[in-house]
Amino acid sequence: MSAKETMNGTALSIQHVTKIFAKPNATALDWLRRRRNGTKADGQAKPVVAVDDVSLDIRRKEIFGILGPNGSGKSTLIRLTATLLVPDEGEIRVFGYDVIRDEMAVKRLINRVSVDAAFFKKLSALENLMYAARLYGLPGKEARQQAFQILHRLGLKDSEILGPLEDMSRGMQQKVAIARAFLSQPTLLLLDEPTTGLDPRSKREVQAFVRELRESHDATILLTTHDMYEAEALCDRIAILDEGRIVALDTPMGLKKLVPQQNGGSPTLEDIFMALTGKELIKEEERAAV
Repeated sequence: MSAKETMNGTALSIQHVTKIFAKPNATALDWLRRRRNGTKADGQAKPVVAVDDVSLDIRRKEIFGILGPNGSGKSTLIRLTATLLVPDEGEIRVFGYDVIRDEMAVKRLINRVSVDAAFFKKLSALENLMYAARLYGLPGKEARQQAFQILHRLGLKDSEILGPLEDMSRGMQQKVAIARAFLSQPTLLLLDEPTTGLDPRSKREVQAFVRELRESHDATILLTTHDMYEAEALCDRIAILDEGRIVALDTPMGLKKLVPQQNGGSPTLEDIFMALTGKELIKEEERAAV
């Protein structure tokens, strides 16, 4: 598929992608091929198969969600798309550009927010964003105006914007990470657990801004989350990932048709998830409290 053809329809194409964490990698791939063929791999250590033959296409301007428990491969898939990891098998294209052969072209089209975003903690939120703006090649005056506008939109006050980042809560720092990604107005925005650690009001502010980015800036958004309500409220389609493989992919309404009604009522996305994976979805903040 050419870049021009992709621009008219598919924003992100992931085809038969596999990522294994093991050394040497050739041995790990041999182990995986033996498993797929039903052949025992005697004497070989079992590698960690983070992403296992995943294929999906995300349409332009779509908000696409990936649900999965910890260790399911969600973050690895995001990092592969962001050119931070190289797939062992398969192909990933962003608006027609191959993430390996056309790495710099892909980087100009994307930005990423992770749950563990890094900052210069002694600097203010504004200074962190202005530093990022210089890396993006954005004009200083325009970037400053946009930084204030985005941070205000996410609920930050001027005193918070100009104060040291180390004085902010984790949730507030996550808002700054989101603002930093929005600053470059990416065509493909990769959100890896973007609202983890945020209070309910802040979550709603971020979710509203995600919708606004899609509508006003023609952005496509790939979102990983543990929050079922967030996934249902934001996403046009959702893939459920378990042990590196997609076990279901459909609209929220389509997924709900996969499981019978619960006690006379419609099943929730959590019901669907547990029925398909046999696992309970535990959010990061809930896990930390256990």
